[in-house]
Amino acid sequence: MRKGKCDVAVAGATGAVGREMINMLSANNFPVNELRLLASSRSAGQKLKFKESEIVVEELSPEWIKKNRVDIVLMSAGGAVSLEYAPLFSEKKIYVIDNSSAWRMNPAVPLVVPEINPHDLAVDKYIIANPNCSTIQMVHALAPVHRISKIKRIIVVTFQAVSGAGWKAVKELESQSKKIADGDFRELNLPKNKISVFPHQIAFNCIPQIDVFLENFFTKEEMKMVQETKKILSSEIEVSATCVRVPVFRGHSEAVNVELSDDITKDEIWEALLKEKNISLIDDVSKLRYPMAIDAAGKSATFVGRIRHDESRPKCWWFWIVSDNLLKGAALNAVQIAEELIKII
Repeated sequence: MRKGKCDVAVAGATGAVGREMINMLSANNFPVNELRLLASSRSAGQKLKFKESEIVVEELSPEWIKKNRVDIVLMSAGGAVSLEYAPLFSEKKIYVIDNSSAWRMNPAVPLVVPEINPHDLAVDKYIIANPNCSTIQMVHALAPVHRISKIKRIIVVTFQAVSGAGWKAVKELESQSKKIADGDFRELNLPKNKISVFPHQIAFNCIPQIDVFLENFFTKEEMKMVQETKKILSSEIEVSATCVRVPVFRGHSEAVNVELSDDITKDEIWEALLKEKNISLIDDVSKLRYPMAIDAAGKSATFVGRIRHDESRPKCWWFWIVSDNLLKGAALNAVQIAEELIKII
Protein backbone atom coordinates (compact mmCIF):
# COMPACT_ATOMS: atom_id res chain seq x y z
CA MET A 1 0.00 0.00 0.00
CA ARG A 2 1.36 3.42 -0.97
CA LYS A 3 -0.39 6.49 0.44
CA GLY A 4 -3.72 4.67 0.51
CA LYS A 5 -3.30 3.23 -2.99
CA CYS A 6 -2.71 -0.38 -4.03
CA ASP A 7 -0.65 -2.07 -6.68
CA VAL A 8 -3.14 -4.48 -8.26
CA ALA A 9 -2.81 -7.33 -10.73
CA VAL A 10 -5.65 -8.95 -12.68
CA ALA A 11 -4.80 -12.55 -13.59
CA GLY A 12 -6.79 -13.94 -16.52
CA ALA A 13 -7.20 -10.35 -17.68
CA THR A 14 -8.20 -11.13 -21.27
CA GLY A 15 -11.18 -13.35 -20.34
CA ALA A 16 -14.77 -12.20 -19.90
CA VAL A 17 -14.56 -11.87 -16.12
CA GLY A 18 -11.03 -10.45 -16.21
CA ARG A 19 -12.11 -7.64 -18.52
CA GLU A 20 -15.03 -6.86 -16.23
CA MET A 21 -12.68 -6.78 -13.24
CA ILE A 22 -10.68 -4.09 -15.03
CA ASN A 23 -13.89 -2.17 -15.77
CA MET A 24 -15.07 -2.46 -12.15
CA LEU A 25 -11.76 -1.18 -10.76
CA SER A 26 -12.32 1.90 -12.90
CA ALA A 27 -16.07 2.27 -12.30
CA ASN A 28 -15.70 1.95 -8.52
CA ASN A 29 -12.71 4.31 -8.43
CA PHE A 30 -10.68 1.68 -6.63
CA PRO A 31 -7.46 3.27 -5.34
CA VAL A 32 -5.08 1.73 -7.87
CA ASN A 33 -1.49 2.92 -7.82
CA GLU A 34 -0.31 0.61 -10.61
CA LEU A 35 -2.31 -2.02 -12.50
CA ARG A 36 -0.61 -5.10 -13.96
CA LEU A 37 -2.50 -7.37 -16.36
CA LEU A 38 -1.60 -11.05 -16.50
CA ALA A 39 -2.68 -13.94 -18.72
CA SER A 40 -1.36 -17.06 -20.41
CA SER A 41 1.45 -16.95 -22.96
CA ARG A 42 -1.18 -17.03 -25.74
CA SER A 43 -2.58 -13.67 -24.64
CA ALA A 44 0.64 -11.96 -23.54
CA GLY A 45 1.39 -8.86 -25.58
CA GLN A 46 -2.23 -7.80 -26.02
CA LYS A 47 -3.15 -4.28 -24.91
CA LEU A 48 -6.18 -3.57 -22.73
CA LYS A 49 -7.57 -0.20 -21.71
CA PHE A 50 -7.77 0.96 -18.11
CA LYS A 51 -9.17 4.45 -17.71
CA GLU A 52 -7.12 6.57 -20.13
CA SER A 53 -4.22 4.16 -20.41
CA GLU A 54 -3.41 1.09 -22.48
CA ILE A 55 -1.67 -1.66 -20.53
CA VAL A 56 0.30 -4.49 -22.09
CA VAL A 57 -0.73 -7.96 -20.89
CA GLU A 58 2.15 -9.91 -19.33
CA GLU A 59 2.55 -13.66 -19.05
CA LEU A 60 1.59 -15.09 -15.67
CA SER A 61 4.37 -17.41 -14.53
CA PRO A 62 6.28 -18.40 -11.37
CA GLU A 63 9.12 -16.20 -12.60
CA TRP A 64 6.81 -13.17 -12.84
CA ILE A 65 5.63 -13.74 -9.27
CA LYS A 66 9.21 -14.06 -8.00
CA LYS A 67 10.35 -10.86 -9.71
CA ASN A 68 7.34 -8.60 -9.11
CA ARG A 69 5.41 -7.24 -6.17
CA VAL A 70 1.76 -6.15 -5.96
CA ASP A 71 -0.64 -5.79 -3.02
CA ILE A 72 -3.72 -7.55 -4.36
CA VAL A 73 -4.35 -10.02 -7.19
CA LEU A 74 -7.81 -10.42 -8.68
CA MET A 75 -7.69 -13.89 -10.19
CA SER A 76 -10.31 -14.68 -12.83
CA ALA A 77 -8.42 -17.61 -14.35
CA GLY A 78 -9.51 -21.23 -13.95
CA GLY A 79 -9.13 -23.49 -10.94
CA ALA A 80 -6.01 -25.28 -12.17
CA VAL A 81 -4.29 -21.92 -12.69
CA SER A 82 -5.36 -20.76 -9.24
CA LEU A 83 -4.13 -23.90 -7.52
CA GLU A 84 -0.73 -23.39 -9.14
CA TYR A 85 -0.27 -19.66 -8.68
CA ALA A 86 -2.38 -18.51 -5.71
CA PRO A 87 -0.10 -20.22 -3.15
CA LEU A 88 2.94 -18.57 -4.75
CA PHE A 89 1.38 -15.14 -4.33
CA SER A 90 0.31 -16.05 -0.79
CA GLU A 91 3.87 -17.04 0.16
CA LYS A 92 4.90 -13.46 -0.68
CA LYS A 93 2.01 -12.16 1.48
CA ILE A 94 0.14 -10.91 -1.54
CA TYR A 95 -3.64 -11.11 -1.21
CA VAL A 96 -5.42 -13.18 -3.86
CA ILE A 97 -9.14 -12.79 -4.48
CA ASP A 98 -9.91 -15.88 -6.53
CA ASN A 99 -12.95 -16.30 -8.77
CA SER A 100 -12.50 -20.01 -9.48
CA SER A 101 -13.95 -22.87 -7.44
CA ALA A 102 -10.48 -24.02 -6.33
CA TRP A 103 -10.58 -22.61 -2.79
CA ARG A 104 -14.24 -22.02 -1.98
CA MET A 105 -14.81 -25.03 0.25
CA ASN A 106 -11.39 -24.93 1.92
CA PRO A 107 -12.21 -24.34 5.61
CA ALA A 108 -9.19 -22.05 6.00
CA VAL A 109 -10.23 -19.78 3.11
CA PRO A 110 -12.89 -17.06 3.54
CA LEU A 111 -15.80 -17.28 1.08
CA VAL A 112 -17.09 -13.73 0.97
CA VAL A 113 -20.04 -11.68 -0.19
CA PRO A 114 -19.20 -8.24 1.23
CA GLU A 115 -22.79 -7.31 2.12
CA ILE A 116 -23.04 -10.48 4.23
CA ASN A 117 -19.75 -11.61 5.80
CA PRO A 118 -16.90 -9.09 5.39
CA HIS A 119 -15.92 -10.01 8.96
CA ASP A 120 -14.53 -13.30 7.59
CA LEU A 121 -11.64 -11.38 6.03
CA ALA A 122 -8.44 -11.29 8.07
CA VAL A 123 -4.98 -9.80 7.74
CA ASP A 124 -3.33 -13.21 7.81
CA LYS A 125 -5.65 -14.88 5.26
CA TYR A 126 -4.03 -14.23 1.91
CA ILE A 127 -6.36 -16.30 -0.29
CA ILE A 128 -10.00 -15.19 -0.42
CA ALA A 129 -12.58 -17.05 -2.47
CA ASN A 130 -15.20 -15.33 -4.61
CA PRO A 131 -18.38 -17.48 -4.55
CA ASN A 132 -20.08 -18.98 -7.58
CA CYS A 133 -22.10 -16.46 -9.61
CA SER A 134 -25.44 -18.19 -9.01
CA THR A 135 -24.73 -18.44 -5.29
CA ILE A 136 -23.76 -14.78 -4.86
CA GLN A 137 -27.00 -13.30 -6.13
CA MET A 138 -29.15 -15.77 -4.19
CA VAL A 139 -27.49 -15.32 -0.81
CA HIS A 140 -27.25 -11.55 -1.37
CA ALA A 141 -31.04 -11.40 -1.79
CA LEU A 142 -31.87 -13.90 0.97
CA ALA A 143 -29.47 -12.67 3.67
CA PRO A 144 -31.74 -9.80 4.84
CA VAL A 145 -34.65 -12.24 5.06
CA HIS A 146 -32.49 -14.70 6.98
CA ARG A 147 -31.73 -11.95 9.51
CA ILE A 148 -35.41 -11.45 10.42
CA SER A 149 -36.40 -15.13 10.24
CA LYS A 150 -33.88 -17.95 10.05
CA ILE A 151 -34.05 -19.85 6.76
CA LYS A 152 -34.66 -23.58 7.17
CA ARG A 153 -34.74 -24.74 3.54
CA ILE A 154 -34.05 -23.41 0.04
CA ILE A 155 -35.14 -24.95 -3.26
CA VAL A 156 -33.78 -23.09 -6.27
CA VAL A 157 -33.97 -23.44 -10.04
CA THR A 158 -31.52 -21.26 -11.96
CA PHE A 159 -31.75 -19.96 -15.52
CA GLN A 160 -28.14 -19.14 -16.32
CA ALA A 161 -26.78 -17.05 -19.17
CA VAL A 162 -24.20 -18.42 -21.58
CA SER A 163 -21.62 -15.78 -20.66
CA GLY A 164 -21.10 -17.75 -17.46
CA ALA A 165 -19.26 -20.25 -19.66
CA GLY A 166 -17.04 -17.62 -21.32
CA TRP A 167 -16.80 -15.75 -24.62
CA LYS A 168 -16.74 -18.93 -26.71
CA ALA A 169 -20.17 -19.78 -25.31
CA VAL A 170 -21.48 -16.32 -26.20
CA LYS A 171 -20.20 -16.73 -29.75
CA GLU A 172 -21.76 -20.19 -30.01
CA LEU A 173 -25.21 -18.90 -29.04
CA GLU A 174 -24.77 -16.02 -31.48
CA SER A 175 -23.71 -18.23 -34.40
CA GLN A 176 -26.33 -20.93 -33.76
CA SER A 177 -29.12 -18.34 -33.52
CA LYS A 178 -27.99 -16.68 -36.75
CA LYS A 179 -27.81 -20.03 -38.55
CA ILE A 180 -31.39 -20.90 -37.57
CA ALA A 181 -32.72 -17.40 -38.29
CA ASP A 182 -31.01 -17.30 -41.70
CA GLY A 183 -32.92 -20.48 -42.54
CA ASP A 184 -36.25 -18.77 -41.66
CA PHE A 185 -36.59 -21.13 -38.69
CA ARG A 186 -37.42 -24.07 -40.98
CA GLU A 187 -34.91 -26.24 -39.12
CA LEU A 188 -34.50 -25.72 -35.38
CA ASN A 189 -32.14 -28.64 -34.78
CA LEU A 190 -28.60 -27.93 -35.90
CA PRO A 191 -26.05 -30.59 -36.90
CA LYS A 192 -23.59 -31.78 -34.27
CA ASN A 193 -20.70 -29.95 -35.93
CA LYS A 194 -22.32 -26.65 -34.88
CA ILE A 195 -22.17 -27.67 -31.20
CA SER A 196 -18.89 -27.45 -29.28
CA VAL A 197 -19.10 -25.50 -26.01
CA PHE A 198 -22.21 -27.07 -24.51
CA PRO A 199 -23.29 -30.74 -24.57
CA HIS A 200 -26.31 -29.80 -26.72
CA GLN A 201 -27.49 -26.96 -28.91
CA ILE A 202 -28.14 -23.85 -26.80
CA ALA A 203 -29.95 -21.67 -29.35
CA PHE A 204 -33.74 -21.80 -28.81
CA ASN A 205 -33.20 -24.46 -26.17
CA CYS A 206 -32.71 -24.98 -22.42
CA ILE A 207 -30.09 -27.42 -21.14
CA PRO A 208 -30.70 -28.85 -17.63
CA GLN A 209 -26.99 -29.36 -17.06
CA ILE A 210 -24.23 -26.99 -15.96
CA ASP A 211 -20.85 -28.64 -15.36
CA VAL A 212 -20.46 -32.40 -14.96
CA PHE A 213 -22.80 -34.86 -13.24
CA LEU A 214 -21.74 -36.30 -9.90
CA GLU A 215 -22.49 -39.66 -8.29
CA ASN A 216 -25.63 -38.28 -6.64
CA PHE A 217 -26.98 -37.26 -10.11
CA PHE A 218 -26.72 -33.58 -9.29
CA THR A 219 -24.27 -31.48 -11.29
CA LYS A 220 -21.16 -29.90 -9.87
CA GLU A 221 -22.76 -26.45 -10.31
CA GLU A 222 -25.78 -27.51 -8.29
CA MET A 223 -23.66 -28.84 -5.45
CA LYS A 224 -21.61 -25.63 -5.47
CA MET A 225 -24.79 -23.74 -4.68
CA VAL A 226 -25.64 -26.16 -1.87
CA GLN A 227 -22.23 -26.12 -0.21
CA GLU A 228 -21.44 -22.44 -0.69
CA THR A 229 -24.82 -21.28 0.62
CA LYS A 230 -24.26 -23.30 3.78
CA LYS A 231 -20.77 -21.83 4.23
CA ILE A 232 -21.91 -18.22 3.73
CA LEU A 233 -25.34 -18.16 5.43
CA SER A 234 -25.63 -21.16 7.76
CA SER A 235 -24.61 -24.80 7.77
CA GLU A 236 -28.07 -25.66 9.13
CA ILE A 237 -29.92 -24.56 5.98
CA GLU A 238 -31.09 -27.39 3.71
CA VAL A 239 -30.49 -26.54 0.05
CA SER A 240 -31.45 -28.25 -3.19
CA ALA A 241 -30.73 -26.85 -6.65
CA THR A 242 -31.40 -27.47 -10.34
CA CYS A 243 -29.20 -25.40 -12.66
CA VAL A 244 -30.27 -24.76 -16.25
CA ARG A 245 -28.39 -23.09 -19.09
CA VAL A 246 -30.68 -20.85 -21.14
CA PRO A 247 -30.21 -18.92 -24.42
CA VAL A 248 -29.58 -15.57 -22.73
CA PHE A 249 -26.33 -13.72 -23.29
CA ARG A 250 -25.95 -12.01 -19.92
CA GLY A 251 -27.76 -12.16 -16.59
CA HIS A 252 -28.71 -15.14 -14.42
CA SER A 253 -32.29 -15.57 -13.17
CA GLU A 254 -33.42 -17.76 -10.27
CA ALA A 255 -36.75 -19.06 -8.97
CA VAL A 256 -36.20 -19.58 -5.25
CA ASN A 257 -38.55 -21.20 -2.73
CA VAL A 258 -37.62 -20.48 0.88
CA GLU A 259 -38.95 -22.03 4.08
CA LEU A 260 -38.58 -19.75 7.11
CA SER A 261 -38.67 -20.40 10.83
CA ASP A 262 -41.36 -17.83 11.60
CA ASP A 263 -44.60 -16.46 10.23
CA ILE A 264 -43.68 -13.10 8.73
CA THR A 265 -45.48 -10.81 6.30
CA LYS A 266 -44.67 -9.63 2.82
CA ASP A 267 -44.33 -6.10 4.22
CA GLU A 268 -41.63 -7.29 6.60
CA ILE A 269 -39.77 -8.97 3.74
CA TRP A 270 -40.05 -5.82 1.64
CA GLU A 271 -38.79 -3.67 4.49
CA ALA A 272 -35.77 -5.93 5.01
CA LEU A 273 -34.89 -5.91 1.30
CA LEU A 274 -35.33 -2.15 0.91
CA LYS A 275 -32.78 -1.58 3.69
CA GLU A 276 -30.21 -3.88 2.11
CA LYS A 277 -27.24 -2.38 0.27
CA ASN A 278 -27.15 -2.95 -3.51
CA ILE A 279 -30.56 -4.69 -3.62
CA SER A 280 -33.16 -3.37 -6.08
CA LEU A 281 -36.75 -4.41 -5.35
CA ILE A 282 -38.96 -4.55 -8.46
CA ASP A 283 -42.25 -6.12 -7.45
CA ASP A 284 -45.45 -4.67 -8.89
CA VAL A 285 -47.31 -7.31 -10.89
CA SER A 286 -50.27 -4.94 -11.43
CA LYS A 287 -47.94 -3.04 -13.78
CA LEU A 288 -46.09 -6.18 -14.97
CA ARG A 289 -42.97 -5.01 -13.17
CA TYR A 290 -40.49 -7.70 -12.11
CA PRO A 291 -36.76 -8.25 -12.67
CA MET A 292 -35.56 -9.57 -16.02
CA ALA A 293 -32.12 -10.52 -17.28
CA ILE A 294 -32.27 -7.97 -20.08
CA ASP A 295 -32.69 -5.18 -17.52
CA ALA A 296 -30.02 -6.49 -15.12
CA ALA A 297 -27.31 -6.77 -17.79
CA GLY A 298 -24.60 -4.21 -17.12
CA LYS A 299 -26.08 -3.24 -13.73
CA SER A 300 -24.38 -3.67 -10.36
CA ALA A 301 -27.41 -4.47 -8.21
CA THR A 302 -29.12 -7.74 -7.36
CA PHE A 303 -32.76 -7.49 -8.41
CA VAL A 304 -35.61 -9.15 -6.51
CA GLY A 305 -39.32 -9.50 -7.34
CA ARG A 306 -42.33 -11.84 -7.67
CA ILE A 307 -42.33 -12.19 -3.87
CA ARG A 308 -45.34 -14.26 -2.87
CA HIS A 309 -46.42 -16.63 -0.15
CA ASP A 310 -46.36 -20.30 -1.12
CA GLU A 311 -49.96 -21.35 -0.47
CA SER A 312 -49.00 -25.04 -0.46
CA ARG A 313 -46.81 -24.77 2.66
CA PRO A 314 -46.76 -22.57 5.77
CA LYS A 315 -43.84 -20.18 6.28
CA CYS A 316 -42.71 -20.64 2.66
CA TRP A 317 -42.12 -17.84 0.14
CA TRP A 318 -41.22 -17.59 -3.53
CA PHE A 319 -38.60 -15.10 -4.78
CA TRP A 320 -37.43 -14.24 -8.31
CA ILE A 321 -33.80 -13.09 -8.23
CA VAL A 322 -31.84 -11.66 -11.18
CA SER A 323 -28.32 -10.29 -11.48
CA ASP A 324 -25.55 -9.72 -14.01
CA ASN A 325 -23.43 -12.85 -13.65
CA LEU A 326 -20.27 -11.09 -14.85
CA LEU A 327 -20.66 -8.19 -12.41
CA LYS A 328 -22.17 -8.92 -8.98
CA GLY A 329 -21.81 -12.59 -9.85
CA ALA A 330 -18.06 -12.28 -10.40
CA ALA A 331 -16.03 -9.13 -11.13
CA LEU A 332 -17.92 -6.61 -8.99
CA ASN A 333 -18.07 -8.90 -5.97
CA ALA A 334 -14.30 -9.45 -6.24
CA VAL A 335 -13.63 -5.70 -6.35
CA GLN A 336 -16.00 -5.17 -3.41
CA ILE A 337 -14.01 -7.77 -1.46
CA ALA A 338 -10.85 -5.82 -2.30
CA GLU A 339 -12.52 -2.64 -1.03
CA GLU A 340 -13.26 -4.34 2.28
CA LEU A 341 -9.78 -5.83 2.40
CA ILE A 342 -7.96 -2.51 2.14
CA LYS A 343 -9.79 -1.35 5.26
CA ILE A 344 -7.90 -3.90 7.35
CA ILE A 345 -4.48 -4.30 5.68
